[in-house]
Amino acid sequence: MKYDAILVVSFGGPEKREDVMPFLENVLRGKNVPRERMMTVAEHYDHFGGASPINEENRAMIAALKVELAQHGLPLPIYWGNRNWHPLLADTLRQMHADGIARAFAFVTSAYGSYSGCRQYLEDIARARDEVGEHAPLVDKLRPFFNHPGFIEAIIAQVQQAKAQFAAEPGAPLELVFTAHSIPLAMAKNSSYVEQLQEVCRLVAQGLGRPHYRLAYQSRSGPPSQPWLEPDILEVLRELKSDGATPNVLVVPIGFVFDHMEVLYDLDVEARQLASELGLHMARARTVGRHPRFIAMIRELIQERIEGREKLAMGTMGPSPDVCPPDCCGLVGVPSGR
Repeated sequence: MKYDAILVVSFGGPEKREDVMPFLENVLRGKNVPRERMMTVAEHYDHFGGASPINEENRAMIAALKVELAQHGLPLPIYWGNRNWHPLLADTLRQMHADGIARAFAFVTSAYGSYSGCRQYLEDIARARDEVGEHAPLVDKLRPFFNHPGFIEAIIAQVQQAKAQFAAEPGAPLELVFTAHSIPLAMAKNSSYVEQLQEVCRLVAQGLGRPHYRLAYQSRSGPPSQPWLEPDILEVLRELKSDGATPNVLVVPIGFVFDHMEVLYDLDVEARQLASELGLHMARARTVGRHPRFIAMIRELIQERIEGREKLAMGTMGPSPDVCPPDCCGLVGVPSGR
């Protein structure tokens, strides 16, 4: 089967203040999210000049991927379309058609299987193709990659680099806390999202030689009456203070590919402020989006499909299928803001 291009599919985010509210209205359209919550999230962007870094992160990843593909004899053109903000998927598909692209791989910037992390992207691609019409290119999504060696090794490398922030206290005890986006319990029960996160925690901790760690969640946005995955990162920080084991806390956002708004605000602003108030020394590992091993992983996923190479996977869960079963991750998605 011949493929003409790579389509990077991401969440999207505003790049100037006047785009913040239209972007959030796009994200939350049709969702039962209180207006007050939307206004609260909009205020988060004020800490960063009214812009999200996610689009710039995508540009940097795409630039690195172009080099990676060229070096390995895969000079496929790369296109980029977002779910919620410019460049929008439908506009990108129109450009692809104009350029003569008939079929493309889609690399989605989400590692895990859940409705909002996988199936909703498939729905967005299908909706964009319907909008473009019969001439829209065919698009085949690359598989989820939570347990691909390239993802795990890139996380480990980012953690090792972040540990340097504790260099003034060599050998001091260190609490390792992994974080991921919380989702409603009903959605979690309909996918293997939690099991995948637990597997990534285990594999990364094993690679670091650290048997003890915690998994926390962040960025919940539903009504208080709706149960979501817990514990929240702020709750975990309070527990660590109460336990009194060590003031050194290294937070690792394994649930995210980029340092986008939820990582920057929820961890670098809210969590860091609480850690300071509690007398904890908190450091955070960068996400993997620009790491060379992660970029190489994307190329390896492409080669799996083009060349029939072995599907690489660490741990016990095996590689994710190329095509999702029809009954997986079928619940309503989680509102979010990148």
